[in-house]
Amino acid sequence: MVRIPLPRHHHAWRRAAAGVCLVAPVIALLWVPWYAQDRPQLAGVPFFYWYQLAWVPVCSLALLAAYLLTRRPPKP
Repeated sequence: MVRIPLPRHHHAWRRAAAGVCLVAPVIALLWVPWYAQDRPQLAGVPFFYWYQLAWVPVCSLALLAAYLLTRRPPKP
C-alpha cells in the first residue's frame, strides 16, 4: 500500500493548538499585575506565591499536550 503524504497545511491546526498550549502559561505568568496581591490566601500563603506554584503542574500538562499534538505517527 502506497502512502500519499498529506499537504503541509493539513496539520497546521495541530501546530497552532500546540503553540497555544505553550504560550498560555507564559502569558499567565508574565502578566504580574494580575496576580500581585495578597488575597485570597490558601493555608496562609499569599495569592502571589500559590498562583505561581499552581502553574507548575499546569505547565507540565501543557508541555505534554504540545508534545502529543506535534509528534509524528510511527512509521510502519
